[in-house]
Amino acid sequence: MSPARHEREDGCPGRGRGDGRPAAAGRPVSRLDATDVTQDTPSLVWMAPVPWDGIPGSDRQLALAMTRHARVLWVDPPVSALTPARVGGEVGGGLLPSLSEAADRITRLTTVALPGLSRPGIRATTAPLQRAQVRWALRKLGIRPAAVVAGYTEDVLGRQAGAVNVLYCTDDLVAGAALMGLSAARLAAQDRRALARADVVVVVSPTLAGRWAALGAAPVLIPNGCAADRPAAPVPAPAAAGLPRPVAGLVGQLSDRIDMAILEALSEAGFGQLIVGPHDQRWEPRRFAALTARPGVHHAGRVAGDAVPAYLAAIDVGVTPYADSAFNRASFPLKTLEYLAAGRPVVSTDLPGARWLLADLASVDPAPEQVLSLARGPAEMVAAVRRMTAQPGGPGLAARCRSFAARHSWARRADALAAAIGLAPGLDAAPGAGSAPAAGSGPAAGPAPAAAPQAGPEGKTGIT
Repeated sequence: MSPARHEREDGCPGRGRGDGRPAAAGRPVSRLDATDVTQDTPSLVWMAPVPWDGIPGSDRQLALAMTRHARVLWVDPPVSALTPARVGGEVGGGLLPSLSEAADRITRLTTVALPGLSRPGIRATTAPLQRAQVRWALRKLGIRPAAVVAGYTEDVLGRQAGAVNVLYCTDDLVAGAALMGLSAARLAAQDRRALARADVVVVVSPTLAGRWAALGAAPVLIPNGCAADRPAAPVPAPAAAGLPRPVAGLVGQLSDRIDMAILEALSEAGFGQLIVGPHDQRWEPRRFAALTARPGVHHAGRVAGDAVPAYLAAIDVGVTPYADSAFNRASFPLKTLEYLAAGRPVVSTDLPGARWLLADLASVDPAPEQVLSLARGPAEMVAAVRRMTAQPGGPGLAARCRSFAARHSWARRADALAAAIGLAPGLDAAPGAGSAPAAGSGPAAGPAPAAAPQAGPEGKTGIT
């Protein structure tokens, strides 16, 4: 099976540079040619479920933040050797693997596989071919990785001597098998095989922690983070200028993970809606068209990543209107923290990941309901948005939102991962990092006060 790509959602173009044009290939790299890398710099391999120039989700954000601790070899999921000829410009391309510089301290390996790589029979060759290409890249770069992180459960772990094998789990793919049209039984068997080769299992939500603990793992809970140090947009996007106030904003891919009834209820209650992100044409095409045709609703469609802050600045409250499904209950939506990082309060569907955040918020904010509220179903969502916007938290509310988001930055998540895999053994854990609590409980450990961010790159928003 080729790595699952459905869960990476944002309002940005799915491929390319963020402005709708194809991504330029990074420059070729040779042995240790990054200027700040030495033979003593730790290295890790990141077996990614999406290409580097795909939608920047959890894997890419955390890999970027991990460059404060290590050099990263980012390994794209394999594509057919015939694919580059059809989509030239989106991947490195060609019949052979290629190395290029993706970002500071990140080298990208584009891997290839036989045509029909996910078909029975041919599928058995895909992982071995990819592992061989990783070995080639490591030899060419002259590095031995301290850790290998796999963002999916194909047979890629346990092959590098001396490396810590990390299984990084961001979704319950078994629960989402029907959504993806895949076999739940095969995915479950694949999970068990990956677990047998993993030294550390990292999960992003309490529900995932419970699932992997039931399989015999001792999962480490490191939830998704946010780009907390991103500057606010100086001017709000004009798209919301004609909408009735207050404006509820939704940024992300519009698919069956979203509860359409919530969006309809918000519109019927008289709230303006600014919706940013691509619409999956298979999801509620008629209802979505009817919703976005209403005068109080504006659908901006796909926007460049660097334009997202202006849209967030144009809304009064962010909404995370996820449907209550087994797949969503295992998730930890990026959009909730990104709204907060932009200084906007949030109303979210009452899911375990949101409950976990609210428990942490209540430990540091005297009026957490002004910053984050949870709702079950359309009626509660409307009531929560009305309550939050009718009694705003005053001029300091935006600062409180940003301060809380800073506790959950990608930099702090990287610190937690580095500590978990031995790259930074003396580092204090970030809020919530550590042995995972039972599903639905609060943070695993008492969160520390927000620390000043250390130097290190953080990626552009990938909002899910």
